[in-house]
Amino acid sequence: MTPQELEEQESNLELINSEIASRMVRQSEAGAKVDTKAIFVVGFAATAAQFLAARSFEPYTGTAAFVAYALAIGVGISIFSLARYEDIEPRAVLEDHGRNQKPATLIALAATRVTMFEKNKAVHTRKSNRWTVSLTAIIVGICLSTVSIVLHTGAHDREPGKPGKPAPSAPSAAQSH
Repeated sequence: MTPQELEEQESNLELINSEIASRMVRQSEAGAKVDTKAIFVVGFAATAAQFLAARSFEPYTGTAAFVAYALAIGVGISIFSLARYEDIEPRAVLEDHGRNQKPATLIALAATRVTMFEKNKAVHTRKSNRWTVSLTAIIVGICLSTVSIVLHTGAHDREPGKPGKPAPSAPSAAQSH
């Protein structure tokens, strides 16, 4: 483009730049929300694992529940320890484009933001996918914990020392007559 054509496109370039910048802000906010959700999943999984550890549980389903909780915690931690979103480096922009005409700077900024948005999108997709895995693992862990505790407490309905025989119940008033 000639300098004249660039100047004619200036208002359009400003519009494009502001839209890309606002879209990057929304992308960053969405990533922060995934991080927050991951923190809650990790905390819940750790609490649920502690709850199960403090109970008597059936060994196989209980162990499977602990594995599911460990997966939820591990994947959850990996969500917020991933690479951070890219952003424009102010010093580089100033040094690279501080002497350019406004339209040329707007084109360079738009191109830089588009590249960053695409890289950030890949990070956000990984975070979202990992959050789904972590959430699924905690749901599986809760189901397995419940089954494990229920299976184990079923044995407590029997008389001590005599497996398989239900404990005698006290005679009711109607039976004593």
